[in-house]
Amino acid sequence: MRKKTFIAGICGIAAVPFVMTGAANASATANTSTTANASSAAVKYQLPFPCDERWYGDASLSSKHRSQWEIDFNGTPSDGNADRGRTVVAAAAGTVVMSEYRTTDGFGNVVKIRHADGTVTLYAHLNSRSVANGARVAQGQKIGTLGNTSAKYKGIISHLHFELRNSAGATLPASFNGSRFAYPKGWVTSKNCGGGGSTTPSSRSSSGNGGGSNPYTAEQVCGAGYKQIDSAALGSQGRVVLLYSAASAKNCVVTLRNQTSGKAAMTAYLEVQGHKRGIDSGSFQYYAGPVQAKAPKTCVKWGGSIGGQKYDSPFEHCG
Repeated sequence: MRKKTFIAGICGIAAVPFVMTGAANASATANTSTTANASSAAVKYQLPFPCDERWYGDASLSSKHRSQWEIDFNGTPSDGNADRGRTVVAAAAGTVVMSEYRTTDGFGNVVKIRHADGTVTLYAHLNSRSVANGARVAQGQKIGTLGNTSAKYKGIISHLHFELRNSAGATLPASFNGSRFAYPKGWVTSKNCGGGGSTTPSSRSSSGNGGGSNPYTAEQVCGAGYKQIDSAALGSQGRVVLLYSAASAKNCVVTLRNQTSGKAAMTAYLEVQGHKRGIDSGSFQYYAGPVQAKAPKTCVKWGGSIGGQKYDSPFEHCG
């Protein structure tokens, strides 16, 4: 975590099983490194930022880090709050096991994702969270935006606090695209370009969400509990899908490509009547979104685009 002084950062820590010092800590570091190689072998983690973005990571900046493997990411080493609101994505496919605002430590808005081999990635101080607890996420899927939230520490500079943990909760050295991060600090370019991860995509629904060679369905992108309630074709390019979760009372919109070679300009949006429109846009390989919002007894407008093909609904689904 970074303070506005740029001198002594402070990062709140959720429970770590143990803390050692001196020779015991050195021994634990060696053991942890060995554990990291064994436990994370099945998952190829990517940088938690969109494809081709370049980020600066520093594991030594904060005096509040409890492990030398925790990394604070910024666009540049001294960019202040310029990164606030930038997209944060899942480093690997998995299940969200925590999505909440923490008041018992300094993490603020935090998301934790458990992966197929039992490891967990943690993303803290988020300005916003776009996935719910229990949701299945794909590698490269947007999970929130970078921020400086913290109930314990005020005035921290916007950054992403990132950790890789084993199943017991110990922090491990992070690797991105198969290469270990150059601790204690360094630049990394994201290869989180979609299509990765270690999970098997769920079966395609009868509506053909995803189509072609797209391995993802709208239900998988939005998360557990979401069911399709409407959709619209975007020519031959793909489709935009509206879903609803009775458990969370939220709507969700995803735009899915049919043919997924390369990337395409895509959008997905959801507008609750009387409220500001939520939108996800960019150059993506598989999908745009998810865009989620509650709309109790309120009409919604939804839509999306792929290239020059777009769909805009009227205000509807008002129940």
